[in-house]
Amino acid sequence: MEAYLDNSATTRCYREVCEIVSRTMYEDFGNPSSMHLKGMEAERYVKEAASQIAATLKVSEKEIYFTSGGTESDNWALIGTAEANKRRGRHIIITDIEHPAVSAPASFLEDQGYEVTRLPSDSHGCISMDDLREAVREDTILVSTMYVNNEIGSVQPVEAIGAFLKEQYPEVAYHVDAIQAYGKYRIWPERMGIDLLSVSGHKIHGPKGVGFLYVRNKVKLHPVIHGGGQQNGMRSGTDNVPGIAGLGCAAEMCCRELEEHAEYMYRLKHQLTDGLNGMEDVVIHGMAVYDGAPHIVNASFMGVRSEVLLHALEEKGIYVSAGSACSTHKKSKSPTLSAIGAGAGEMESAVRFSFSEETTPEEITYTLEVLEGLLPMLRRYMRR
Repeated sequence: MEAYLDNSATTRCYREVCEIVSRTMYEDFGNPSSMHLKGMEAERYVKEAASQIAATLKVSEKEIYFTSGGTESDNWALIGTAEANKRRGRHIIITDIEHPAVSAPASFLEDQGYEVTRLPSDSHGCISMDDLREAVREDTILVSTMYVNNEIGSVQPVEAIGAFLKEQYPEVAYHVDAIQAYGKYRIWPERMGIDLLSVSGHKIHGPKGVGFLYVRNKVKLHPVIHGGGQQNGMRSGTDNVPGIAGLGCAAEMCCRELEEHAEYMYRLKHQLTDGLNGMEDVVIHGMAVYDGAPHIVNASFMGVRSEVLLHALEEKGIYVSAGSACSTHKKSKSPTLSAIGAGAGEMESAVRFSFSEETTPEEITYTLEVLEGLLPMLRRYMRR
């Protein structure tokens, strides 16, 4: 049996996504900037994708900008906002559990003379609204928080943050990294006070190498990629029509039955955590089952290094992550687990399981059975 439980790293494309990507690569392959019929056909795919995505967010398609993925969207949101507002202030607020796609550009901006405040998180991976209120200043130009943490599935109080900023500091832009949240939660930026929103295609059964940045009308944002002036001069470069068309299709499909899919994944999560809680020396990180994201479980299997367990599970056809896929090949410790106060043993033995609506209860049952057999053997081996 095979159990793919690494959906937070990447998802399998919907069949319909594969079909539209293939069609736009082989049949309707024109450059959307070309003036002839082939170019106009390609442009229609881009416009249709913007319309599909905008409908899921209840925003205007003119507020959707296509990018190469979540990392570019996050970088653009931070650096573009900082550059556009530096005369008003140079203070930025993020959290201490952000993905490197946010924390790295924040560090880059520090090197450019900006000041960055990193809000601490509690033991469940959530920030305090009181800490945020104390951190915002008159020279603050941007607050950036992830919606769902990619490692432990903790959920930030996005609506409360948006409401506070719009009421007390309306000139402060609010950016949300929704890469692990879009398609799992109904996100309506205008209602929630979100000014910029980052999404990646391959987390929602779309293609890799494509994403989008929602930019609320009248938000000040400078482009960071310059060239031919595509996308109203905001993001130059030939549009990735196959990726964009696939992204639009995936966005529409994943949001069509969002609530049903989320509830289904919560049942899978409950099944897995119930099984893990019955095992010896297993520590589950993050929020309670129904308070955290529906699709992520992070657990430490004390006494077994995460890489060892990952490969032992792989031999049984079970695929998981040893932390974030973006940092798998790095030796540094997890910033998220460090921030929530996990000990060295917990960090060395942490494994992330992540689901999609395609995951089955049988896969969870199989995984738990394999873990029951593997853990005692691996622990005896590690003690030698």
